Amino acid sequence: MNVDKIKLINFRNYENIDLDLNKNVNIFIGKNAQGKTNLLEAIHMCAMGKSFRTNRDKEIIKFSKNAAYIGVDISFGNHKKFIEIKLESDRPKTIRINKTELKSHKDLDSGLNIVLFSPEDLRMVKDGPQERRNFLDKGISQTKPVYNYNINRYKKLLFQRNNLLRTGRFRKNIGDLLDVFDIQISKIGTSIIIERSQYIDLLSRYSKEIHGKITEGLEELILKYSTNIPILEDRKEMEKAYIDLMKKNIKRDIEYGSTEIGPHRDDILMYIDDREVKVFGSQGQQRTVVLSLILSQVELIKSDRGMYPVLLLDDVFSELDIDRRKYLSTLFCNIQTFITLTNSENLKSIDGFNRSIFYIEDGKLIDKE
Repeated sequence: MNVDKIKLINFRNYENIDLDLNKNVNIFIGKNAQGKTNLLEAIHMCAMGKSFRTNRDKEIIKFSKNAAYIGVDISFGNHKKFIEIKLESDRPKTIRINKTELKSHKDLDSGLNIVLFSPEDLRMVKDGPQERRNFLDKGISQTKPVYNYNINRYKKLLFQRNNLLRTGRFRKNIGDLLDVFDIQISKIGTSIIIERSQYIDLLSRYSKEIHGKITEGLEELILKYSTNIPILEDRKEMEKAYIDLMKKNIKRDIEYGSTEIGPHRDDILMYIDDREVKVFGSQGQQRTVVLSLILSQVELIKSDRGMYPVLLLDDVFSELDIDRRKYLSTLFCNIQTFITLTNSENLKSIDGFNRSIFYIEDGKLIDKE
């Protein structure tokens, strides 16, 4: 799986750039705010249909321009795809695959799997559960497109239920109205929880092995899925238990105007040697945990799709010590990798690989080697 070429027009600070990419390691070097991360963002958009930095497409269009364009050639063995995204300031974005326009960006099936590692990921351990749920959702949806549909549908139903809780609290028939939502929510919520449970089981297995290698067997990483819905073998029984819990919480939900039960409250608990990493882990341990999780996603995609994903590393080499950098670089011979660096210092960690280096300044390619 490779990104062969990328073309940007009026994308962020790029007026026009066209790059032929290395099938192994691609390194973008430049000072801060020169446009290195913008290149990774464009690849991410072609894979996922959206940015990892903003939910507002208008922010991506170059200042004073009305439209932006991304074109990416990708290959899977002998198969090729050409993905194009057009962003306009006054209308929704349009996506084309091999010149055929999609009805909706939600229909995107790029076939391009990516794993992104950025400094923001280091907040995954310390920050709230939303960060960890986002990590889960992004990972699962790459191999299970229906999961992404379920997440979006669940969010809409949850919003409608919460709105009813706030606006209809004095209605006599609010219980009957909530029943309509609860049946739908329990079905979709159950699907989400089952997928998350299975994914975390696999993630835990891979991350335990990877973490053990990084720490030379000195630490054992354990992941546990935290959900307020009982996970049962019989799906119908699980849906029934889900609805029963929602009914038991109805007074609380009406009082607070929000839904207490469901996968929107899920979390991943992380332990090193029976001590919760969020509370007791050192900064170095927390970084190692995040690295283990990211690399586990790489292996999960390889196991499911039969090929490695594209790896995007946004300014993380400076965040990792030399041992972690060396472990990370062991993957580069098998995976097309894109790396952003602010200087050439960390290039020593990537010696011996087939690589292309692009020097970026103010949205322009000023040199290549």
